[in-house]
Amino acid sequence: MDKKNGSSFTGFILLGFSDRPQLERVLFVVLLIFYLLTLLGNTSIIALSRLDPHLQTPMYFFLSNLSFLDLCYTTSTVPQLLVHLRREDKSISFGGCVAQMFVALGLGCTECILLGVMAFDRYAAVCRPLHYTVIMHPRLCALMASASWFLGFATSSLQTVLTFLVPLCGRNKIDHFLCEMPPLLKLACVDTTVYESELLFVGVIILFIPVALITFSYGHVVRVVLRIKSAAGQRKVFGTCGSHLTVVSLFYGTAIYAYLQPSNNYSQDQGKFISLFYTIVTPMVNPFIYTLRNKDVTGAMKKVLCRGYDSR
Repeated sequence: MDKKNGSSFTGFILLGFSDRPQLERVLFVVLLIFYLLTLLGNTSIIALSRLDPHLQTPMYFFLSNLSFLDLCYTTSTVPQLLVHLRREDKSISFGGCVAQMFVALGLGCTECILLGVMAFDRYAAVCRPLHYTVIMHPRLCALMASASWFLGFATSSLQTVLTFLVPLCGRNKIDHFLCEMPPLLKLACVDTTVYESELLFVGVIILFIPVALITFSYGHVVRVVLRIKSAAGQRKVFGTCGSHLTVVSLFYGTAIYAYLQPSNNYSQDQGKFISLFYTIVTPMVNPFIYTLRNKDVTGAMKKVLCRGYDSR
């Protein structure tokens, strides 16, 4: 790696929202509340999936993985952001920047793949109900979840290495609140066209293969649902599938905007707020999207609460 990228200076300065001190105060309060809700919501999903036998199914196994992933994702970025919002010193070491980007990208890529796997689970449940337990065997579920994590972090390794190979010529002020590819590429002192093309190619693969799986799965689900004569049956299917599609839309919409556009079209201010959305808002709302209309989860929550009350 070029010395000017790492060893010629101690690290980077994350400018974040330092040009808007009043906004920083508001963001600190809002993000702290959102972060606490994220911890509460996602921890509840994981705990309920473990405690209630009725929720020990492939769907909730993958949902627990998603909740754990969201917990890791927000924790890899938000605590540092909260500290920077209250301090003048907004520096991050070179190693810290590399680690943050690697972890955040790894978790983001893992979520891309995991959402595709979850769509396949819904396809098997709706379109192959008699063979569902055979198709979605616990070993296969564990294998698909493990593959999602492995492929996600393997992709992140490649993207992180490619990004930090770009010569920065001593520039270290990142106009963002975390270490991400687009603002880091803005620091480059050379033409980044080749690097961007390579990163775009990797990004397209990791985004659109799961999208193809989601499209295939829900294409078949819609065909099956339209054949169901019972309105209650249709509502039940649309309830679980609709929640997943909402999460998919939120995640993929922001990810495509953030990562699949040329750097010359990248707006720093818009990029910051889009990053805030998928860093804290999406992980916070995911548990509520899945549980609001889900009688299984609300029922399990009532049982756990009643059990705790009775034990007193």
